[in-house]
Amino acid sequence: MPHSDPTAGAISAGTVQRLFRAFMGARAALGLAVLATQSLAGMMGARPAGWVALLSLIYGVQAVLAWLLPTWFGGGDAQGRDRPGLTTRQILVSIGVDLLLFSLLQVHEPSGAYGALFFMPALMGGALQPRLRALGIAALASLVLLGMGAWVVFIGHEGGLRLSQAGLLGCGLFVVTLLANEIAGRLAREERAARGSLEYARQQADLNRLVIEEMEEGVAVVDRRGLVRTANPAARVLLAEGAALRAGPFRLDAAPAWLPLLRAIEQAFGGEHWPETGRDLLLDFGRGSQRSLRVRMRFTPRPLDGDDLCVLFIEDNRLLEARNRQEKLAAMGRVSAGIAHEIRNPLTAIAQANALLAEDLAREPRLEPLTRMVASNVERLKRLVDDVMEVAPGIPPVALTLTLAPLLREIAVDWADTQRLPLDESSPLRLEIGSETPLISFDPEHLRRILINLLDNGLRHAHPGPGTLRVELAEEGDWARVSVLSRGDPIPAEVERHLFEPFFSTRSRGSGLGLYICRELCERYGGRIDYHRQPADMNEFRVLLPRLASPPPPPAQDLFSHER
Repeated sequence: MPHSDPTAGAISAGTVQRLFRAFMGARAALGLAVLATQSLAGMMGARPAGWVALLSLIYGVQAVLAWLLPTWFGGGDAQGRDRPGLTTRQILVSIGVDLLLFSLLQVHEPSGAYGALFFMPALMGGALQPRLRALGIAALASLVLLGMGAWVVFIGHEGGLRLSQAGLLGCGLFVVTLLANEIAGRLAREERAARGSLEYARQQADLNRLVIEEMEEGVAVVDRRGLVRTANPAARVLLAEGAALRAGPFRLDAAPAWLPLLRAIEQAFGGEHWPETGRDLLLDFGRGSQRSLRVRMRFTPRPLDGDDLCVLFIEDNRLLEARNRQEKLAAMGRVSAGIAHEIRNPLTAIAQANALLAEDLAREPRLEPLTRMVASNVERLKRLVDDVMEVAPGIPPVALTLTLAPLLREIAVDWADTQRLPLDESSPLRLEIGSETPLISFDPEHLRRILINLLDNGLRHAHPGPGTLRVELAEEGDWARVSVLSRGDPIPAEVERHLFEPFFSTRSRGSGLGLYICRELCERYGGRIDYHRQPADMNEFRVLLPRLASPPPPPAQDLFSHER
């Protein structure tokens, strides 16, 4: 044997206790059988010896009581609940009592057929004890039988026959013990394998449940009666108007909005072909509220004793369209980046050739506007190429830890110098720093690009006058807020919807990439940008950037800043 000690302890505690209860029931039946045999022998005139009758009565009563009252006699409980194997008390009141009483019966009546009773403790030992201990029980019973056989030989009463019978019984006890122990070992191995498979299945079910619960796609299991047996949170959100449905089964005929889905399921169960890619269904919740869903169906094989089930995969068509648009934009971005890269080299050559041509034509004033026009459009194309390359996919961000307040001052001063704005009270620009401490993780050139773009737009659409353009810095929880506010006319609603879309511009010479680039750069570093209309005719573009901890000491302030 590869393992010489398959033990009952390898079986689970609950199984050991159930086997013990079964053996105790067998002992009770055996005890009653012994009493019945003694009573029948007495009625037939063959009265047993007094000690034999007394020992049989003691065994029968003890076996029945030990079976009926296990907590008194065995230390277990009536239901066989978990215990760490058999206790010493359980072994003594079962196997120990059997060996003792059967040995006394054999001693007091050597010619009786009580040797066969030793198979009960041998079976119990083989099934419930380690192999070595079980063989010890079989050996003890065999020694009793052989000893009584030897005693019969010694006193000269048919000794040869008794001794051979004792030897055969002893061999049988060993065989039965080994078989019972091997069966118990096999049961232990199968139970361990079953427990491992059950644990693996439980872990797999938990994993599947977790994956389905976290899926963005709605998943629902429906039977042919229209009962939704289970649905993940995404499906409950898609099938509800407003708040999500509560967890638990529900019927699709409970709400009029679900009737198109119910009819589709009934038709699919009825044999109508449902496309692999799914179909679009419109749910009407009333009061003008509708939702278009893409529904895919998969069917489980029908079991012999149950219903076949339909698994619905539900997606919001708006999200599908947005995803398709995003994929198209990403593809366009890659193509545009490649085209922009190819344009950059000839554009540089055109700029250099125009500069040389301008030097040669310096003495011909009538051609000078043409060279300036070429230079202006070359610069415009360069800016467009730079814009496209800036948001090209696949470029990893390079973030640095920045102290936001001094960087905003520097960018604002540089921009004011470029726009030739004064830095006094007559300037349209105001810089308001609410906190000197915010730290962010950002590329400084990208932050400069965002802020200058917003300042250019703000100045272009602001009313003339001092203080009509304002930059604010404040802390909002885990965010640093940078707001660019300009006093001017409100942005029309039809324009506001497309503010951050690429290639949308209200200017004839605008590229339509400015705000789109601002949004892409913010999101690249975990931030976001939004537009808000504020009181006092202020248009606000609000940039929220994730803050870092442990800011350095605050730097000195610029003179033209207006601190809060």
